[in-house]
Amino acid sequence: MNNSNIKITKRDGRCEAIDLDKIHKVITWAAAGLDQVSVSEVALKAHLHFTDGITTSDIHETVIKSAADLITEWTPDYQYLAARLNIFHLRKKAYGRYTPPKLADHVASMVAAKRYDASLTSDFSAEEFDQMDAFIDHSRDLDFSYAAVKQLEGKYLVQNRVNGEIYESPQFLYVLIGACLFASYPQDTRMDYIKRFYDAVSTFKISLPTPIMAGVRTPTRQFSSCVLIECGDSLDSISATSSAIVRYVSHRAGIGVNAGRIRGLGSEIRGGEAFHTGCIPFYKHFQTAVKSCSQGGVRGGAATLFYPIWHIEAESLLVLKNNRGVEENRVRHLDYGVQFNKLMYERLIKGGNISLFSPSDVPGLYDAFFADQVEFERLYNIYENDPAIRKKTLKAVELFSMFMQERASTGRIYLQNVDHCNTHSPFDPAKAPIRQSNLCLEIALPTKELTDINDTEGEIALCTLAAFNLGKLNDLSELEELADLLVRALDSLLDYQEYPVPAAEKGSMDRRTLGVGVINYAYYLAKNGVKYSNGSAKGLTHRTFEAIQFYLLKASNKLAKEYGTCRKFSDTRYAAGELPIDNYKRDLDAICNEPLHLDWEGLRQEIKTSGLRNSTLTALMPSETSSQISNATNGIEPPRGYVSVKASKDGILKQVVPDLFELRDQYELLWDIPNNQGYLELVGIMQKFVDQAISANTNYDPSKFPDNKVPMQILLKDLLSSYKLGLKTLYYHNTRDGASDSQTDLDEGCEGGACKL
Repeated sequence: MNNSNIKITKRDGRCEAIDLDKIHKVITWAAAGLDQVSVSEVALKAHLHFTDGITTSDIHETVIKSAADLITEWTPDYQYLAARLNIFHLRKKAYGRYTPPKLADHVASMVAAKRYDASLTSDFSAEEFDQMDAFIDHSRDLDFSYAAVKQLEGKYLVQNRVNGEIYESPQFLYVLIGACLFASYPQDTRMDYIKRFYDAVSTFKISLPTPIMAGVRTPTRQFSSCVLIECGDSLDSISATSSAIVRYVSHRAGIGVNAGRIRGLGSEIRGGEAFHTGCIPFYKHFQTAVKSCSQGGVRGGAATLFYPIWHIEAESLLVLKNNRGVEENRVRHLDYGVQFNKLMYERLIKGGNISLFSPSDVPGLYDAFFADQVEFERLYNIYENDPAIRKKTLKAVELFSMFMQERASTGRIYLQNVDHCNTHSPFDPAKAPIRQSNLCLEIALPTKELTDINDTEGEIALCTLAAFNLGKLNDLSELEELADLLVRALDSLLDYQEYPVPAAEKGSMDRRTLGVGVINYAYYLAKNGVKYSNGSAKGLTHRTFEAIQFYLLKASNKLAKEYGTCRKFSDTRYAAGELPIDNYKRDLDAICNEPLHLDWEGLRQEIKTSGLRNSTLTALMPSETSSQISNATNGIEPPRGYVSVKASKDGILKQVVPDLFELRDQYELLWDIPNNQGYLELVGIMQKFVDQAISANTNYDPSKFPDNKVPMQILLKDLLSSYKLGLKTLYYHNTRDGASDSQTDLDEGCEGGACKL
């Protein structure tokens, strides 16, 4: 059929002849100022798919897809052409027109429809909404990449997820998040904070996590990205843990569960009246709880369970994700964090053995594992030499090799060095030991055993995330203003949000934990002309993360002067005047001799005098979605290719690394990096300043080794290097499959969970 004879169906149901000139004009509008794009080529590709009776909505989507299909590393501007077409379409769906309505009118209608928090209309006057309207810049919608718009449309914009109706556009999202977070500030200052926050987030200088982007401004009031739950060795605790999982998964949070205290298979119950069924049945119970909620269609639930490498069931627990075996002895839909310490590594290095115990049989050992390394070693040696205590003994190299084999084959058996989490931490381990991390292994916080879902004696740890976009920095001094905005906004959120479980509210109010990370590190290195692998990035990384931690601490100190310290500030090392620069792993000095550049001694005195509002401030998280929103590279990771192909529920999304034409030769792609050492050294430098943990990955290309197999000694060497450099955790183990150099990421796991950005 000739395109000129095609009839289209309008939004109101009327039929009329297709107007190809109108379509061409819209594509021309979207192409303004873009290089290497052809309006005619997009129009021609779209025309091929037009059929008689096609709806105007389908025409828009066909044109958008035609532009998106043309995105390549040589024609990256099609990602902006497709994005602008999508914004045009999105606004038409939301407002029935391209121009957004007045903010006050929009908020009033959305509150009336119960899609926005009613507090917006009670906290702000029409005049204040007009002030916000005056500084909203809707043209910033045209700065998004295509992948960003699709993620906004799929996950963040307020919508009806059943029928697909969308009710807002991005700039309203940004300004109203600022309004909600600064609503409690005095009227003479809050509009200034809202404007500054809006400008920072809408120009991509800072990144916000999924719970905040999707939830703040709506009636839902739970926005913490990460939840850590301590499970004890009792049915009451196990039941309470399961209930807490369900409640927080339903509120979009990713879960970390420390379940290593559960006694081993065959242990006595009630003095031998029965024997224990072990960990696996209860881990299955937790898996069911995690998968029971879909998080409102935003993403699926996910969790990581933690246990010590010396648990008597370790051999069975290490293979829980393995594809071999039967359902009865596998729990495949959870991830696992295995806990190590210095003694375990020493046994490996010295060719010794590791003894496995049930925590119930060795009093004091489990607690000492986290709180006191000297006491742990003393007790461990006593129990090893006590023939009356049930145990199993393996060669250390066999146990470590089993761990590494499962980590390599699944990619998702994680590692936590519990001694580093406690020796290089904001918390005094004698008062608040850290026993676990979270789904993405960047949160390390104290928790107390939960015995009842309504119990205020237990403590669930929450962490609220955000990130600096390093690619937007021209000078490190800019971090001071951004740090102040982020600390204020996230700290306000702790009071603004609601808490489904009392133990979580107690933990949040006592500790006020934040986790600010970074995105766009690979672009930051490229534009500064340094590399991951050759050591050239060490000095820049040291200076950057020194500034990040310094300015965040300064902001929290300033907030403490205004509002007081967190209630359990005395549980922190900061209360004793100790800073991250005092307790980092000294092995780092051998790989980086960059001096400190900021006034840490002056800051130390300010903290000793006035304290901190927040117990923690930094955590380097994965940032799969938020990096796309900001058209940035993921977190601290090198890109796998110049074009990243993201497979999500919204389809295949292509994203090009920033400034590719100018910086092609400066980028270092993942599989061009010869080994993990340079990357691990940079992570170690970051960890010197980061007060929580870092989602650090290890990457292996089997084609670089004989028989296309990565030798176990290489895997163990990297494990030992990461420990020597002071890393607290290791996240994904990535293996190159040889299919392509382009990056393909599935929207699952941490991305599907929540403790990500």
